[in-house]
Amino acid sequence: MKGKFISFEGPDGAGKTSVISQVQRDLEKQLGEDRVMYTREPGGDHISEQIRQVLFDDHNGDMDGRTEALLFAAARRQHLISTILPALEAGKVILCDRYIDSSIAYQGAGRHLGEDEVMQINQFAIDGHFPDLTIYLDVDSEIGLRRIAEHRSNQVNRLDREQLSFHQTVRQAYLRLLAQDPERIKEINANQPLNQVIMDVEATIHDRFADLLG
Repeated sequence: MKGKFISFEGPDGAGKTSVISQVQRDLEKQLGEDRVMYTREPGGDHISEQIRQVLFDDHNGDMDGRTEALLFAAARRQHLISTILPALEAGKVILCDRYIDSSIAYQGAGRHLGEDEVMQINQFAIDGHFPDLTIYLDVDSEIGLRRIAEHRSNQVNRLDREQLSFHQTVRQAYLRLLAQDPERIKEINANQPLNQVIMDVEATIHDRFADLLG
């Protein structure tokens, strides 16, 4: 049985990590631990994790925007080939923390490289392999940055440290992607309490994959 590919997107501070952790636990109870797999981008295999270290290293604050975009795309390609496609063929439900939409929003819009241009780079990288479902956790930029400061100030990377205007630009790009592909991308209000966000996400997943999850 071919698996299902679910990506999770959202601005910084949207709560993706907490949401994915609970969704993973709940799906494992329903399907079995061997049927559910968590992965992340950039990362997800040993080569892509090395690229992640370069991308988020504070010493690389002078990295060129196009270099950044190309490194994200390279990590994505390796991750797809090494991890995602084999898991799909094995019939697993993949929960992926970020995928192609992050590059469109962060590098295309946030770095002003052009959303269409970054999409072209990533189209080459993913070769048509889009998620079956993308959960977009939408949060106001001010709320997201406040959450980062309050709950994970010791895990801040160089992208988190960008100005408020950068994060607002990223969020608007996500909303454009949502409008362009409403069948794949489903919006969840992440300004809500975490428990409600998780309930809404799980309801969306069950609605999309009723044949698998009942």
